Amino acid sequence: MVQHLRLALAQINCTVGDIPGNTARIMQSLDQARADRANLVLLPELAITGYPPEDLLLRQDFIDANLQALEKIVQATQGLVALVGFVECEGGAIFNAAAICVDGRLLTTYRKICLPNYGVFDEKRYFHPGHQPLILKLGELRLGVSICEDIWVDGVVEYEVANGGADFLINISASPYHWKKGDEREFLLTSRARDNHVYVAYVNTVGGQDELLFDGRSFIFDPNGQPLLRGKKFEEQFIIHDLAVDVSLVRNGDRFKKAAAGKKNGAAESKFFVLREAPVEIPNPIFPAQPSAPNLAPHLDDEEEVFCALVLGTRDYLRKNGFTRVVIGLSGGIDSALTAVIAVEALGKENVTGVLMPSRFNISASAEDALDLAARLGIQTYTLPIHEPVAVMEQLLALVFTGSERDSTEENLQARLRGMILMALSNKFGWLVLTTSNKSEAAVGYATLYGDMAGGFGVLKDLPKTFVYRLANWINQVPFKENPAIPQRTIDRPPSAELRPNQTDQDSLPPYDLLDQIIEAYVEENQSVTEMVAAGLPEATVRQVIKMIDRAEYKRRQAPPGIKITPRNFGKDHRMPITNRFQP
Repeated sequence: MVQHLRLALAQINCTVGDIPGNTARIMQSLDQARADRANLVLLPELAITGYPPEDLLLRQDFIDANLQALEKIVQATQGLVALVGFVECEGGAIFNAAAICVDGRLLTTYRKICLPNYGVFDEKRYFHPGHQPLILKLGELRLGVSICEDIWVDGVVEYEVANGGADFLINISASPYHWKKGDEREFLLTSRARDNHVYVAYVNTVGGQDELLFDGRSFIFDPNGQPLLRGKKFEEQFIIHDLAVDVSLVRNGDRFKKAAAGKKNGAAESKFFVLREAPVEIPNPIFPAQPSAPNLAPHLDDEEEVFCALVLGTRDYLRKNGFTRVVIGLSGGIDSALTAVIAVEALGKENVTGVLMPSRFNISASAEDALDLAARLGIQTYTLPIHEPVAVMEQLLALVFTGSERDSTEENLQARLRGMILMALSNKFGWLVLTTSNKSEAAVGYATLYGDMAGGFGVLKDLPKTFVYRLANWINQVPFKENPAIPQRTIDRPPSAELRPNQTDQDSLPPYDLLDQIIEAYVEENQSVTEMVAAGLPEATVRQVIKMIDRAEYKRRQAPPGIKITPRNFGKDHRMPITNRFQP
């Protein structure tokens, strides 16, 4: 028996709390699915509320607004079967749920069983877990329903295969991005399809939400684990795919045994689960002559992937928070240059302003390179020298500082005056200040609180310095916008804060290639000193860097948000106490 199915995946960009806007996007997807004569349309996890809603979930008016929106969406599903993520409420408990809407009515709901509570996730703070795997009987197909984490954890989908006879798994998701996460996700879904000998359809949301980014990349796999569809990264996309499923071939003799045997902790026999089945009559069935050819968006290389992530994260943060223009302090260095390139790509050159704020310690090359960059990008600049304001501040403090040696205090006056100038422009014109510090600097506190840390959004906040160089070189080699965007001297010159004569970053820090190795081992992999030294890292430097990382926690707490790029960022992932006397 061959079952034909025209499947629609709606990879949409939702905004947390914008229930009317999200509802409009969902309705538009339903209209498109109906126009394309789709049978089944999948929309992302918590599509109505946006993900993650965090403490908005503690407000009853927010829950109620989400339920009212669901009523409108259900009515708009005439001629369709649609799965839509929403917040379900029962007896004072709330659930991360999928509404199964059929031809204008709510057939049933599925409640997410596996609630992630690690890294950036806090779902157990808000939601109660479901315990009822759901099989939709869609014609001859038996579809196992799941939400995001359910397909990552062994047990749920295998239970649906072994005990519910599922031959098609569908998963609606809001899976956050980090570098290489797409590869992990594709490998997982391939394994789920191949190991259970089932089709897998997966839809993921896309777009920026504070420090999180969702990369889309929706999928369909056949029972051999071969991709039939791979969606685009970092773009909204509405995808139609025709399938002709030979149910008799999918349901081979030993796949149920394999599913049952492959369970951890005896999930296939779990007494916790209560299997439900829901028969679904397909509205307006169609019988396409041929299944769609494989439709596979190309993989991106590492630099292009990270660049696209930073562009989308920056654009969405501004757009979703009501900003249209940004201002950047241009130092002539590589971090501000890369930030400016990303801002121009995200917002357009007419919406980016650069400010040069030279002091008596800046060499002429810095201003020359900053102006060269601005000319290449076509952005407006202002030059506001800080020599005199710095002298006034030093004179003001001279009486109090009498008898004290000149040190980083005077250096930081320069950085803080620059921060004050940028914030004044932001205050006057409504421009958002983009800070330019990278993850390496943030890790060890190599930044001035209320100085270069002052601003509204940190584009490079989670990008290690070594990757800053990789990205700058990639941008110039593409070539980006027909000509190299970043002056080569900016890339080649030793990085410097230029707060004292002949200063370089390496006066205070280990070489960045070594520093980034230690940061990755300590912050992202939680390695001990012993483990790092055993891996060949120099013990004295390891101990020095760890001390700097731990002491800088109070600074990081006061930094603006920035886009998560690495597996563990300074933000939702990294939750260390400021008051901390533990000595590794």
